[in-house]
Amino acid sequence: MNSYERYVKMINNEPVDFLPRLPIVMFFATHYIGCNYRQFVTDFNVLANANESCIRDFGYDQWSAISDPFRETSGFGAILEYPEDAVPRCLKPPLRDEQDFTKLPIPDPYKAPRMYDRILAVREMRNRAKNEYSVMGWVEGPAAESADLRGVTEFLMDLLIQPDYISDLMSFCVDNAINFALAQLREGADTIGIGDAIASQVSPETYRELIFPHEYRLMKAIKEAGGFVRLHICGNTRHLLPHWKDLPCDIYDLDWFVPLKEARKILGNNAVLVTNLDPVREVMESTPEVIYRKNVELYKEIGPPLMIGAGCEIPGDTPYENFRAICKPIEYNQV
Repeated sequence: MNSYERYVKMINNEPVDFLPRLPIVMFFATHYIGCNYRQFVTDFNVLANANESCIRDFGYDQWSAISDPFRETSGFGAILEYPEDAVPRCLKPPLRDEQDFTKLPIPDPYKAPRMYDRILAVREMRNRAKNEYSVMGWVEGPAAESADLRGVTEFLMDLLIQPDYISDLMSFCVDNAINFALAQLREGADTIGIGDAIASQVSPETYRELIFPHEYRLMKAIKEAGGFVRLHICGNTRHLLPHWKDLPCDIYDLDWFVPLKEARKILGNNAVLVTNLDPVREVMESTPEVIYRKNVELYKEIGPPLMIGAGCEIPGDTPYENFRAICKPIEYNQV
C-alpha cells in the first residue's frame, strides 16, 4: 500500500496498514534544506525541493503547496514585501480605503505571477510524486481572503456593520478561489487545502449566516471537480464544530485548542480528523517518546478515521528526532 492508497482509504474510512501522516511543513522545510523563506514562497522549484527532501527523509504521505496566505491577494493587485526569513507582508490591503471590489483586477491563475508559481509547484510535485503520494494544493477561504483584501479590523467591523457588502465580497473571493482550486486540480493536486483562520474569531451565528454558505460553495465546487477538501482553521473553533458537520469536507484539520474527543462526538464517526498536538509545547519542546505516545493515545481515544499531524505548522526549530516521531507509523489495528 503506497501513501496515496493509504490516504484515500482512510478518507473512505477503510482499513489501512498504518495511519496516514499529514504534517504541515513550511519553515521546518526551509531550515531542513538550508534555504530562506523568501526563496520558499517565490520559487516553485524551491517549494518542491523542500517538500521532496522532507517527505523522502522523514517519511510521510502528502506533498503540500502551502506557503503563505497572499497568493490570491497578490493576484488582486496587492503589493507585497518579502522578508528574507518571514512570511510575506501585504503593505496595504487593496480594499482598505476603496471598498468597491469590482474595481480589482480579476486574477487569471495562469497569468498572475504568484498564483501561477503555486500552479507550477503543484505540477512539479505531481511529476515527482507520480501516483505514490497525495499532492495538496491550497486556496484561501472566503473569510480569510476577504480579510486580506479589506484588512482584519475592517473585515470584522464589516461583518457587524455592512453584512450584505461583506457577503458579496466573500462570494467574489470564492469565485476566484474556485477558479484557482480547479486549476491546481487540473495540474495534479488531488486535494485542496482551505485556510480560513479568521473564521475562528466570529460567533456561531455570524459564522452560520455569513461565512458557512461561502465555504460550502467552495468545497462543493472542489468536490464536484473530483478533489478532496482539507479544512484548516487555526485557533479555538470548538464553537463552530456543530456547523462544520454540515460542510462537504473530507478532512478536518483542527488546532490544538480543540479536544479531538469532542470533535469526534460532534462531527461523527465518519469524519476524518488529524491529531492536533500543540506544535510548540507538545512537538518542538517535547521528546520523541512523548510525541509518539500522545498520538497513539489520541488514536485509542477517538479511533479511525484519523490521520497524524499537529495542531498547526511544524515549527522551524523542531528537532529532527521529534519530527520523526510525528512521522513514525502507527498501525491501524492498534484499536
